[in-house]
Amino acid sequence: MAKTISCLYKNTSQLNRFIDLNKLDEYPNLLVQVFTGNPERLNIVKLQKELADKLPFAQMAGCSTSGEIHEGRITEKQTVICFTVFEKTELKSFLFNRTDFKNSFEMGKTLARELALFNTEAVIIFPAGFDVDSTALLEGINETHPDIAISGGLAGDNGLFQKGLAFTQDGITSDGLAAVALQSGHLSVRPFANYQWQEIGKSFTVTKAEGSIIYSLDHKKPLNILKHYLGEAFIKDLPESGTEFPFLLKYRGEKVSVFIIKPLGNGAIKVNRKVEEGDTLTFAYANLEDIIERSLQELKELDQLAPESIFIYNCMARKQFARDFTEKELEMFQGIAPANGFFSYGEISFRKGRVPLMVGHSLTYLALSENIAESKKNQPKLYSYEKTAQFKTITSLTHLMHASQDDINALNSSLKMSEQYYKSLFDNNADFVYSTDLKGNFTSINPAFEKTFGFMQDEIIGKTALSYVRDADVQRVRMHFYRALRGKEQYYNVYINTKSGETNLFQLKNIPITVNGECVGIYGIGRNITEQKKIEEKITELAFFDRDTGLPNRMKFTEQLEMQLKIARKKQKKIAVLSIDIDRFKIINDSLGHFAGDMVLKEISERIERVLPSGSYLGRFSGDKFTLVLSREATIEKVMNVSKKILDEISHPISQSNQEFIVTASIGASLHPDDGADEHLLLKNADIATNRSKQQGGNRVTFFSMEMNQQAMVRLELESYLRKALQKNEFFLCYQPLIDLETGNLYGSEALIRWNHPKLGLVSPGEFIPLAEETGLIKDIGGWVLRSACKQNKRWQMLGYKSLSISVNVSAYQFQQPGFLQEVKMALELSGMEPQYLTLELTESTMLRNVEHSIQVMQALQNIGVKVSIDDFGTGYSSLSYLKDLPINTLKIDRSFINNLRLNTSDVAIVKAIITMGHGLAVKVVAEGVETQEQIELLKELKCHYAQGFYIHKPLMTREFEEGLSKYAQTHS
Repeated sequence: MAKTISCLYKNTSQLNRFIDLNKLDEYPNLLVQVFTGNPERLNIVKLQKELADKLPFAQMAGCSTSGEIHEGRITEKQTVICFTVFEKTELKSFLFNRTDFKNSFEMGKTLARELALFNTEAVIIFPAGFDVDSTALLEGINETHPDIAISGGLAGDNGLFQKGLAFTQDGITSDGLAAVALQSGHLSVRPFANYQWQEIGKSFTVTKAEGSIIYSLDHKKPLNILKHYLGEAFIKDLPESGTEFPFLLKYRGEKVSVFIIKPLGNGAIKVNRKVEEGDTLTFAYANLEDIIERSLQELKELDQLAPESIFIYNCMARKQFARDFTEKELEMFQGIAPANGFFSYGEISFRKGRVPLMVGHSLTYLALSENIAESKKNQPKLYSYEKTAQFKTITSLTHLMHASQDDINALNSSLKMSEQYYKSLFDNNADFVYSTDLKGNFTSINPAFEKTFGFMQDEIIGKTALSYVRDADVQRVRMHFYRALRGKEQYYNVYINTKSGETNLFQLKNIPITVNGECVGIYGIGRNITEQKKIEEKITELAFFDRDTGLPNRMKFTEQLEMQLKIARKKQKKIAVLSIDIDRFKIINDSLGHFAGDMVLKEISERIERVLPSGSYLGRFSGDKFTLVLSREATIEKVMNVSKKILDEISHPISQSNQEFIVTASIGASLHPDDGADEHLLLKNADIATNRSKQQGGNRVTFFSMEMNQQAMVRLELESYLRKALQKNEFFLCYQPLIDLETGNLYGSEALIRWNHPKLGLVSPGEFIPLAEETGLIKDIGGWVLRSACKQNKRWQMLGYKSLSISVNVSAYQFQQPGFLQEVKMALELSGMEPQYLTLELTESTMLRNVEHSIQVMQALQNIGVKVSIDDFGTGYSSLSYLKDLPINTLKIDRSFINNLRLNTSDVAIVKAIITMGHGLAVKVVAEGVETQEQIELLKELKCHYAQGFYIHKPLMTREFEEGLSKYAQTHS
């Protein structure tokens, strides 16, 4: 049997008499459900204690309500206690707090695992608190255990929509859930949900939302839309009024209700479930005729089954909107079996084979029986409902709304004639014309567009216009698009590729599409101006560019510098201005003549351009003087580095008129904003610094301010210290553990160099490694690292860690040296370590500087048994076609992809692609920079082989690593 008896709680003595009278303490399998309209924690704690004292073995689950159901009757602000006695079914209650889990989905998965262990047939769940994402909760349960029947409802608080409470015998939560599991084997369960909605009016697109807060619908404030369609009174009565006219959302093929639970001060609204941008919401109302018809049919079927107990979880909106029918319906349920429950803020709908949903404006129940064979009735009973006058009025109003909707549809058809006129003008325009929506997606194009670009309508409609624009122009085109949306007509030129691949320049005009005073998109009108532009450019070239070198002249350069300064001020970044003067160039002009001198200057300008970084702008002011703007990362170090490259490139011998010359230059640098606020002052100060360079003998760079000179000297000082660091034994190695993700075992380490200078302290590798590569010191330093790492790893192997491997980073400069292979062999010979325990890590750019040479060296390394790994894979610019030809053993995924590795992020797709590629090439894959357990689990799921990072362990000193090895050996012995 699954027998239920219930009482309205008054006080302790009344409860004790009820329990004693019904001998409830004699039943081992007793479910106690408590539904209270008095949601005070102290009252609930008191009741928990009373029940625990009298019924210590009972399993309790309950919640606060917005109305209670006691034996088929509605009560308000009472406490209903239902006692269900089971003969064969075992019970288990659960109490979860949302904050103990990463999210509601994980909470659901955890509950489902517990239910599976208990062999659960059905579970009753009472979520509490609007921060619980009930939809995600139910999806988590369904993913892990889809066969469990689920019933229950969201805890209420008498219509205040602030917070409900859920509880078991173990505690209370206002942000979590209470649940009770019914063990399978002898129990017959029948879940049911009755919700019938009718859409009305237009649909709205969610244009801005976060979680359960909607900030804009169709780019308008939600409260303004509600006021417009439902009136001021509806707004004032929220949240109560929201239960009568909710939104309808299509979710997983079902239309589910979205109730407004709180208006917010900024015009936004908080709803009872999570919504996402792009979701479509429609006003809806409950279709009472369909609800009644389905309910009466269900009552008839349920009566034939003759269940022993019925637990009802009903929406508070039905109690308000259709009170009379709700009362009669509950009476009919009570006539079949004891019917108890509560009115909630959302009800769980369960249908076998589908994901359970949190719905609204519905009646759900869970009918139970242990004696299945004895339950069935032979004589069917008739169930009917006599509609009240109020109900008939609502039915008439419903028909009126339907008829009005039909009239609106008829009115819309009359607009088609106007569209025909518009289409004629659109299709026959000689210029190409297109339209987009508010997101910039094409909505229409005319025949001229198809002829101009070669794309047909079905190829382009629905795609974003920005995808046809060059990357460099995307930001600018987007800016004009948004300005047009704000009502400002826009004119601009942009390069666009046609379908055939031809690039042309087009002049575009963007104007807003305004409907009922609101912008709904833009029109674009354009034409090809490629030939016209070529003529304009020729005129501009003659006016603004140097004839000999093709570089910008003084006027053009100064204009460009002024523009760069405006950007720099806005973004608060530095800009460097360099003045480059050729030393003693007068000698060349005097000895060879001005024509030959011009040829030399042209070659010098080409040499300078070859070594310039991105974001540079070079001009020729006059004679032998050039000027340069560095607009990206204009640090002292960057300026010094670029200047050295320019001086080095210029100093190579130049042949002219059968003679060879060695040319040098003097460079002066000034920085914005330190050395000047405008272009004229910066150019003047750069000239002053150039003169100082000349005064000091030329072939050098001088910064305008003494402070900057001092910073440059610091870098020179660092170089001086670096040259002596190796002989003074200032370098040492740290070792970062590498683990096997499948087994969790330690299999090796990566050797990482550190520099401890007696004056500077610990110097970051990011500071001294680039300097060592630039000066060539990296060859000796790299050789020391290789020998030291092999020697140390061999020592550990001799201590008993025989299979331990070591990874060593190799710089591009070191790898390209002719004697590199011999250096590796020497390190192995001196240490006595076998080659298979050494892995050399090379970057993509290192290997692809000279592909043929790289492959030869890597093959030679493989031949002697040394393993080769691609380090920082995914950050280079190499073609994947080279990858299959490279003799490698390992791919090492760059930490930039691991840092943000989480579910539902683009980094997961990239990492998965790299791992899949590694498996396809039969090479191992290592993830570096692992910092969280979530990343470890994802990498395991993606079948990554190895990992390293701070989550596993930070780089360790030799002694610390040995201690770790010892502990590892003890735990794995």
